Amino acid sequence: MTDYISEERFLYALEKGKDQIKITDGIGTLSEKTVHSVLKYYFEPDDKKHEIPIGKKIADIFNGEDIIEIQTKQLNRLRPKLDEFLLNYHVTVVHPVVVERQSFYIEPSTGEISPGRLCKMKAGKYLAFPELYKVKQYLTDPRFHLCLVLIGVEEYRVLNPKRKNPKNGAKCNDRIPTKILDEIYINEVYDYATFLPEILETGFTSTDFAKAAGIGKNLSQIVLNILTHVGAVRRIGKMKNYYQYEKSIDCF
Repeated sequence: MTDYISEERFLYALEKGKDQIKITDGIGTLSEKTVHSVLKYYFEPDDKKHEIPIGKKIADIFNGEDIIEIQTKQLNRLRPKLDEFLLNYHVTVVHPVVVERQSFYIEPSTGEISPGRLCKMKAGKYLAFPELYKVKQYLTDPRFHLCLVLIGVEEYRVLNPKRKNPKNGAKCNDRIPTKILDEIYINEVYDYATFLPEILETGFTSTDFAKAAGIGKNLSQIVLNILTHVGAVRRIGKMKNYYQYEKSIDCF
């Protein structure tokens, strides 16, 4: 995790990123395009290093030595790029994780925007793991690096007038980053210690992990699947229908 997040750099990236987006009535046209554009400028302010051809693919950012790919969702779509890029380059995948969301609803006939409603995601950084599962096979590649960016966003949804409750089926029109709360860098197995609650004792199960991490059981199973794969925890037995685990790395 970073000790310092540059608010000045974020504000610059926010303005530059939003300038690159086609605007309609003040709202971006694609649900994740603004997040992608802002983060691209946050991680590399020099747009001459953006969208660089590498072989048959286009890298989001290339500084002459390393590649940065920003993927807001569906990490599985990165597989073709990773297969090519990792042969010759170190690649950092930047994946934003929305942990605070202020939702706004747009009335399509008038363009009126509702007051915002704030929601904080209790699962926090663990929300990244269902996406990480989609690129599980790359996580142990020494040239693969990961940066999870925990962000707050303003989310704009267009109401669906065909529904009795127009909020049901409302389509996400855009997400605009409002803050960066943390950056979690994963470069080696020891970096996964940030996901291991200190109170876990040897022999813990997915149920124990869920309780200690404050997440649901289904999510805890996905997290443990990944942590086992990368070597941060290991299975040591079974109790009834539950695997038992112990930490393979120190928690700090």
